[in-house]
Amino acid sequence: MGVDTGVTLCGIALDNPVIPASGTFGYGYEFAELYDIDCLGSFSFKGTTLEPRLGNDTPRIAECPSGMLNSVGLQNPGVDAVIERELPRLREVFHKPVMANVSGFSVDEYCEVTRRLSESGASDQIGWFEINISCPNVHGGGMSFGTDPCMASDVVKAVRKVTDKALIIKLSPNVTDIVAIAKACEDAGADGISLINTVMGMRFDLRTGKPVLANVTGGLSGPAVLPLALRMVYQVSNAVAIPVVGMGGISSAEDVIEMMIAGASAVEIGAANLVNPYACRDIINKLPEVMQKYGIERLSEVRHG
Repeated sequence: MGVDTGVTLCGIALDNPVIPASGTFGYGYEFAELYDIDCLGSFSFKGTTLEPRLGNDTPRIAECPSGMLNSVGLQNPGVDAVIERELPRLREVFHKPVMANVSGFSVDEYCEVTRRLSESGASDQIGWFEINISCPNVHGGGMSFGTDPCMASDVVKAVRKVTDKALIIKLSPNVTDIVAIAKACEDAGADGISLINTVMGMRFDLRTGKPVLANVTGGLSGPAVLPLALRMVYQVSNAVAIPVVGMGGISSAEDVIEMMIAGASAVEIGAANLVNPYACRDIINKLPEVMQKYGIERLSEVRHG
């Protein structure tokens, strides 16, 4: 049986639904030294802010059962350096639309980063803007915009005015009602929703009695969060009419299919890239075999119901 792994995300056709998640794939070209990253559906590049950021103090990674905690804190070179240095290098090794992940500490910053990318010479490389209103590891912004429907709506309305490209809003699971926030984003003009970002957690050093992470708390990712992510993707995809990009704990071709059954139009893979840099390539290669095993001819048609 021949199978079709192709999907469509906000009107853009992808060869497959696999998208490395922001913060786990850099700006792509490092992974291109290991394999041909054109095999990817797309990828979401590192969260980009207006000014350069060194990120949080170390230690900012902690292992835990079935996952990891991170408090990197949006380390990045700033939008101007991304435009001038990172994206030209990416153009040499990736020949598909890329997802531009935008982070900020104010509505104005989200708008300015998006505007600069939209008006730059690299604009033709960008297929979607993933507006991250869900980062739990920074203070004075980030996740605060994603925990309130009105604040989330304000960000979407403002960014919508500075670009014609598709806007995918990345939501936090650290809320009581993620559906209300997703619907507010849809009503404000979002073209898609991505979820989930990491779940707040912490660990202690038994020798010192102090938190392992310098930032005290961090975001939990990895296989441990997959059931939570599936539940939220299911809820949101049943509540909105726009596409959902599902992520959280995906580490196999089977997980990809399960996330798409839950309602995702495409998936992002994060922590698995940090364990195995070939994870996305291997999952893509495995997808046809797993589809055949379960009698799936078209991956775009597996959604529940």
